[in-house]
Amino acid sequence: MRPCLAELVRQRTLDINLLLYPEVEILDFAGPYEVFSVASRVAVRDGVLPHSAFRVHTVAAEPHQVRARYNLRVQADADLANAGPCDVLIVPGGVVDQPLAHGPTLEWVAMTAARTALVTSVCTGALILAKAGVITDQRVTTHWDDLDLLQRDYPDLDVVADVPYVDLGALITSAGISAGIDMSLHVVATLLGIETAKATARQMQYAWSETL
Repeated sequence: MRPCLAELVRQRTLDINLLLYPEVEILDFAGPYEVFSVASRVAVRDGVLPHSAFRVHTVAAEPHQVRARYNLRVQADADLANAGPCDVLIVPGGVVDQPLAHGPTLEWVAMTAARTALVTSVCTGALILAKAGVITDQRVTTHWDDLDLLQRDYPDLDVVADVPYVDLGALITSAGISAGIDMSLHVVATLLGIETAKATARQMQYAWSETL
């Protein structure tokens, strides 16, 4: 499906849905949000595309503010009922107790993943994908502190350590927190080219190189 997205982004802006929930890790969602937003600006600036490459929408279970970790309050763009279709789904990590116990969130993740060309997770977002049945027996990764938990609760998964992300084409899982930035830059490189990804990282003053 990735080649289709690479072709599609040349024709129109890709829509990204980014899940928010109580106690979501700040950099897990803010890092990818920044990467895709900056990449859109850089691609237009450098003449790679005549239009914005990505449009990021934040989605939460309820229409009111979400209290992320450390009491940061974030207002989502849409709730589950009003979220639009997307080309890329990002499921960040954090303290995942609420989404793991919330049927509507899990249903939305499963439904959205089934209709989305690219599904990604950051950190313990992999636990949400697993609980929603999106990942079942694939090779995946998560935060180093949760590798054993993910493997224990979902023994059919091939959980790997010491990698920033695992790219299976239509599914990418990334390790903890800042690894979501690396994963997002990898997606930019895949869809818009390595030079655009490097220019995005440089604009962010983030040390990055494509390593996988």
